[in-house]
Formats: sequence, structure tokens, C-alpha cells
Amino acid sequence: MSRNLPVVTGREVEKVAIRAGFLFDRQRGSHAVYFRERDGRRVVIPIHPGRTLKPKTLAAIIDDLGLTVEEFRDMV
Repeated sequence: MSRNLPVVTGREVEKVAIRAGFLFDRQRGSHAVYFRERDGRRVVIPIHPGRTLKPKTLAAIIDDLGLTVEEFRDMV
């Protein structure tokens, strides 16, 4: 399942989302919502300081970003 996913925090995923063309939309509690206008994609990223994302959560976020695992690794 892991498909050799990197171990990353929510803040690191935020940086990848910005590099992929997503803009910060809003935040509710510890979940930040990013939106990309050109294709209407939306991604929710949990921001918990000092904690890494679980593999299934990260895999879902990568899918929401519209990236492959390899593309995500290159952007980290």
C-alpha cells in the first residue's frame, strides 16, 4: 500500500501543494484547504505540528493533488 511513500509532515505537504499551483483557501481548526482554479481541484491537509502523516492519508492527499508518488517525491 505504501508504494514507497516518503515520511512527511503536513507543513511539507503544504509546500508541495503550493508548488503544484494550489492556493490557500481557508482553514478550520487544524485542517487547511487548498484550491487550484485551473481544474477546480481541492485538497485538505491536516496540520498537526511535529506529527507525520499516516500512509493512507498521504496517499489520498497525493491523489487529490493529481500527482504520482514519484512526482510528489521530486517536489518535496
